Parts: sequence; structure tokens; C-alpha cells
Amino acid sequence: MIRILGVDPGIAATGWGMIEAEGSKTSAIDYGFIKTLPSDTYGRRLMIIYNSLTDIIEKYKPEQASIEDIFFARNKLSAIPVAQAKGVILLIMEQKGLETFVFTPLQIKQALTGNGRAEKEQVQEMVKLILGLKNKIKPDHAADALAAAICCCNNSPMGGMIKRL
Repeated sequence: MIRILGVDPGIAATGWGMIEAEGSKTSAIDYGFIKTLPSDTYGRRLMIIYNSLTDIIEKYKPEQASIEDIFFARNKLSAIPVAQAKGVILLIMEQKGLETFVFTPLQIKQALTGNGRAEKEQVQEMVKLILGLKNKIKPDHAADALAAAICCCNNSPMGGMIKRL
């Protein structure tokens, strides 16, 4: 049995999802998102992400972590704060001794749907089916984090899809 934390980094909302896998059975332990306020300083927002994610890791004690890599086709300026959040998240994972993997959005979509260009709704439906959940996962950030965790669970370092950090 292994516990895997998936994270969808963001400065306004960081999605997280904790799954447990044993053999071919994968289940959701918990999921949610860490919200920060635009009125707070960037330093405060990063501290909120740091403290909240640290609490989640200490509560659920995962062995591995998976993070969705940053992809910005249009607005490159918004990539900077998200990259700062990703840096804080990677720091926490390293401090907690988690084996950490990074997947591109294309790799996550490919792993869950068989199509690297799948729509967000298709990925969310597959997350729901794989984890045996009845309702749509809300918010989207949490669904994306669960998808990253499932992708990590379904791939091995030998498979070549994993970029280990």
C-alpha cells in the first residue's frame, strides 16, 4: 500500500489530493485546495501554501508526491507567481523526504484518458471513475491534483514518463 500526494500548483488556489493504492485498487483519501487572497502580499500567500501543505503532509503521511508541471501558452506573466508557488511546494516535499515526481499536463491527460489533448471534463470523469467517486470533484484544482497523483501511481520510473526531482 502506498499513499501519494498530488498537487496542482497555483498562487490563488493550490489543489491537492491524497490517494492510496494497493495492487490495482486506487482510492481517494481526501482532497481540496489551499486558497490565498489577492489582497495579501506574495510572501504571505506563499507562507499560507507552505503551512497548509505541511499540515496536509503531516496529517496523511504520504510516501510519494506528484506535481503538475507549469504550462502557460498565453500569459507568461502569470507563470511567475505560479512558479514561485511550485518552488515552495517542492521545498516542502524535499523537507518531508517525499519521493517527488513532476508530470506535464499532456502526460497526465495521456495517462488517464489515453489522449494527451483530452478536455478537462474527460480527465475529471476518469478521475471520478478510477477513484470510484460518485460526484464530480470540486474545485477543478483538486481534480487536477488527484489526476497527478493517479498518473504517478500508474507510472514507474522505468516507464520514462517520470521526471524525478
